[in-house]
Amino acid sequence: MIAKSSPLSLREKIRFIRKNARAMAVWPVVCGFLLVSIWVWASATMHQEVNRLREQAQLTVATNARMQAEQIERTIGHLDYIMQSLQFQWQENNGRLNLEKQMEAGLVPKAAQISVTVFGPDGMPVTTTSPQVKSSKGIASRDYFKTHAANPSTALAISKLMRNILIEGDVIILSRRLNAPDGSFAGVMVVAIDPVFLAAFVNEINFGEGDFISLRSADGGFLISKTKKGIQSKVPNLLERRPPETPSGMLYRSADQYRDNKARIIAWNTAASYPMMAVVGVGEDSLQAEYQPRRWQILLFAASGTLVLLAVAVVGTRRAFVKASQRQYKHEVNEAYRIATESANDGFYMLRPLYGENSDITDFLIEDCNERGAGYKGLSREALIGKTVTEAISKSAQARVRGFLLNAMKTGFFEEEIQVTQRHSGTLHWLYMRIVRSSAGLAVTLRDITESKSHENALVRMANADSVTSLPNRHWLMNHLPGAVDHARSTGTILSVLFVDLDDFKNINDTLGHAAGDELLKAVAMRLKGVIRPEDKIARLGGDEFTIIVESAQTRNDVLALAERVVKTLASPFAMKDGTCPQLVQASVGVSLYPDDGTDPETLLKQADMAMYAAKARGKGMYCFFEPHMERHLVMQLTRLTELKLGIGRGELVLHYQPRVRGDTGEITSMEALVRWNHPERGMIPPVEFIPMAEKTGLIVPLGEEVIRMVCMQLARWKEEGLPVVPISVNVAAQQIDAGTVSAILASALTGNGLDAGLIEVEITESATIAEDGQAVTELQAIQKTGVKLYVDDFGTGYSCLAQLKRLDMDGLKIDRAFTSQMLNSPADAALFEAIVSMAHALDMRVVAEGVETAEQLAALQTLSCDEVQGYYISRPVPAAQAKGLLEKRYLFPEADLVA
Repeated sequence: MIAKSSPLSLREKIRFIRKNARAMAVWPVVCGFLLVSIWVWASATMHQEVNRLREQAQLTVATNARMQAEQIERTIGHLDYIMQSLQFQWQENNGRLNLEKQMEAGLVPKAAQISVTVFGPDGMPVTTTSPQVKSSKGIASRDYFKTHAANPSTALAISKLMRNILIEGDVIILSRRLNAPDGSFAGVMVVAIDPVFLAAFVNEINFGEGDFISLRSADGGFLISKTKKGIQSKVPNLLERRPPETPSGMLYRSADQYRDNKARIIAWNTAASYPMMAVVGVGEDSLQAEYQPRRWQILLFAASGTLVLLAVAVVGTRRAFVKASQRQYKHEVNEAYRIATESANDGFYMLRPLYGENSDITDFLIEDCNERGAGYKGLSREALIGKTVTEAISKSAQARVRGFLLNAMKTGFFEEEIQVTQRHSGTLHWLYMRIVRSSAGLAVTLRDITESKSHENALVRMANADSVTSLPNRHWLMNHLPGAVDHARSTGTILSVLFVDLDDFKNINDTLGHAAGDELLKAVAMRLKGVIRPEDKIARLGGDEFTIIVESAQTRNDVLALAERVVKTLASPFAMKDGTCPQLVQASVGVSLYPDDGTDPETLLKQADMAMYAAKARGKGMYCFFEPHMERHLVMQLTRLTELKLGIGRGELVLHYQPRVRGDTGEITSMEALVRWNHPERGMIPPVEFIPMAEKTGLIVPLGEEVIRMVCMQLARWKEEGLPVVPISVNVAAQQIDAGTVSAILASALTGNGLDAGLIEVEITESATIAEDGQAVTELQAIQKTGVKLYVDDFGTGYSCLAQLKRLDMDGLKIDRAFTSQMLNSPADAALFEAIVSMAHALDMRVVAEGVETAEQLAALQTLSCDEVQGYYISRPVPAAQAKGLLEKRYLFPEADLVA
């Protein structure tokens, strides 16, 4: 320290600064290094954030492209299956085939976008599913017809997008050659597909501005696309449209390649069996918007760090004048410690080659090593130096190690991961060995990587194991099943796939919670492992689905016996750890066999899945083997679903109205809207034929929204006509409540038609009232806030109770028709009905009795002071035109039924 009483001369100050320059420069240098590191980190982090967002977008677009390609594969595959079946029938019946009868029998799709036609050798239509084709002049001039006529192959041919010869619009042609018994050309079977049909099967995604999904032929030809605005039949705005060079891939297209000047990440994937591909594009505009907040956060952190480091540098440099010698000493000690310990986990050896008479290397001498290196051999450094490599290692390892060393001498460098046994403990260790040739010989470095190897192996196990049940997962199954199929093919044994799906498992999660659901899944996995053979395999696909691979089965009966054991073992109740009552969870099992039902893993899984759904349809809790007709049923279901989806958009839904009346006077108090489907070919279809399908596929949500809009529009028309309108109730399914959109649709429809909220009532099923919290309760409360009244439909058939209805503040309940029909059977049935009415009135809820069909039932309900009644005795559901007459009549009881 420089004393104030004896100030240093200029020369002494210069000497002091020179002597301690390095010590005083530490703070500026360190802070400068950290400052650079902060900004390097900031730059790298911002770059990583951009890359992360881009990688996430790339993963999303690649996944969507693959999913759409798989959907194309399934759709074209189903149509090809139908063509092969028709081709077989045509040949078996000596060229006689009636496609109209096939279509009426449901064996050929009735979709408006698909037509199937058989053309004769002259190119003229012979039989068809499309009336328009009958007037056709023929297709003899079409290139694909000429190709089939010249080529004896009967394989499937898929055309590019071409103009329809009958109507305005483009079509895709699937065609197969038909041969006469002598092999000569007998005509062509043609399936003409409107690209809109393929687009109907394209899965919806959350489209943003500029996002699209398009279907193309394998050579890049445009077919159809979907964007945020819907289905587009025009070519997209890409300026350059060359076909991709690979079946699948991903690339980035800059903004100047699009007419709308939006850059996109593009992914494409070609269908496995057909020359069609799905192309998915996602705009990069959102990446920048998502990136900016993080960028400013990083820059703010770097700027703050800069100010702090500058302050530290100034303060540190000033203190360096006082503590230069102490800090320098401390720095030297720390530097010495760093040099001594930075490589403490590595073992080092210096080896010198030993040469024989022919100048060949005979061995290597250990000239030097560190203690860590000697410790790997269980010796001290002094004991190891001076030995040869041959003396230091076991005979079993000598040839291998000699090969490593000679390789390094020849190439100059060698590295390898080796596994060794500890000399004293006998445990196995993994070592990373690095050998570098130097002028004196070889420098060998050994590093213990046992821990990282163990972590790597653990990650592999985690990637192939289900986290809940510890069973192999879907990833493992898809890697294992191809090998199992190859083994069955080479050995000629039976391979079976069992698709196990737990029945009504969702009820467990909904009522007991997901923790109880996981506990039950573990118990199911244990039972399944207990009934399979040691050579069989079991995996959990996800959710409540399991797959069992039966390998080397001797007969079909072996597989049947296992399926019976699976169903039987899951039929017994499961005890729960929390002490709740035992839970009964049955299973539906679908079975497919190799080679009878398929010769590849994907087909076997698909057929087993179909068989499982057939088992569910037959009553659940049973097993079912795959049968060919199941696939035809699936084609029919897909056709019906597509027709319903298109029908909703085309306005094919029709509403009928059934009145509710006061129990004492017969005055109309409300009407219930009941939907029908006016199919353009099948006519009026009752709800029982399409509502279950809509609920199963989720189509009930857009269907229900359309019903709400139609009801509000009808009310507005009746008001304009001056009719004495009454509230109309609409049925809302549990899926609509879970979706959380009903309140918004109601508010929009009421406002758009100028209606008061009191003119709409909502009837919900009991399953929508059992939730304690979450989206369902929030949505029900939102509906009530709009002023719309809530009624519970079919009360008594579900899980709800009056206490739950009070908690949800329901306005009323409709007692199921089963109670109404039985109330006169016995005093006990009448007392039960009366109890429901009394308790509902005590909770200030109106009571509606459904299913009133006789005067005796009505009289009994009047005695019980039931608020309202509904049923065929009052009125059947009627179209809007007849409902208008009921509103004008107002009172619907016969005079004999009026209560004095």
